[in-house]
Amino acid sequence: MTYDAMIDHILPQDVSLWAALFLISLSFFTSALTAAIGLGGGLLMLAAMASVLPTPLVIPTHGAVQFGSNIGRAAIMWRHVVWTYWWPFVIGTIIGAFIGAHIFINLPISLLQIILGIFIIAIVWAPKLTPRNVDKFGFFWVGIGASFSTMFLGATGPVVAAFLPPTRFGKHGTVATHAIFTTAQHLIKVIAFGALGFAFWDWLPLLAAMIFTGFIGTNVGNRVLDRLPRPVFAYSFKIVLTVLAINLLWSAAQGIVSFMHQEFSVMPPHDRP
Repeated sequence: MTYDAMIDHILPQDVSLWAALFLISLSFFTSALTAAIGLGGGLLMLAAMASVLPTPLVIPTHGAVQFGSNIGRAAIMWRHVVWTYWWPFVIGTIIGAFIGAHIFINLPISLLQIILGIFIIAIVWAPKLTPRNVDKFGFFWVGIGASFSTMFLGATGPVVAAFLPPTRFGKHGTVATHAIFTTAQHLIKVIAFGALGFAFWDWLPLLAAMIFTGFIGTNVGNRVLDRLPRPVFAYSFKIVLTVLAINLLWSAAQGIVSFMHQEFSVMPPHDRP
């Protein structure tokens, strides 16, 4: 077997060697970012995958990589997990994924991005919408909403993170609990896409390599977290959430403009304003 044939056998169709190496390397840095700050790496990875992979493949493969990254982070920080809200969140996640898996191709992504962006900013900055008001049963609805949304948007870690502020869960508790929640979320999403027919087996070598480098990145990021002062962490957490929300709104605006341009371009001349 020649070198090129071996590469073609290992990598999925339509994925070049350079694209694979880029994603494997990026997995390290995004996992380190998530472990150090608490989130952010998932959305960065989603954007990178969207730039090198066919669009229909992005969210399923992103879910598998994020599952591997988050389970590694959860394993490393296991003793810091706050388990009180685990089962309500998981039950809600199963329900949300079931609903989303059946209708995810029929809803406009731009609308969901707008809702999520505004929602995250409100949760982080509005005094009356602070996550402290969410009780155990409230995490059931968080699970439904976040899981439903992740079937369309992929990186909804900020939605979950908005309900896990460092002032309530502590620095390590926030990151660890977020990791165990998103591990469950991505696992259930992978199962849902598998049931819909996505062939994860073809992607196994690439996904395994990305998960491995992500695990190394998680260890590096966890050491940074140990040295990060709590006030700096809390402020950085809010800033990252806000930036991610603005990014969602910007993506939604671009989608709306693109849709309007397409609609206008196909409109007969006599019907144009």
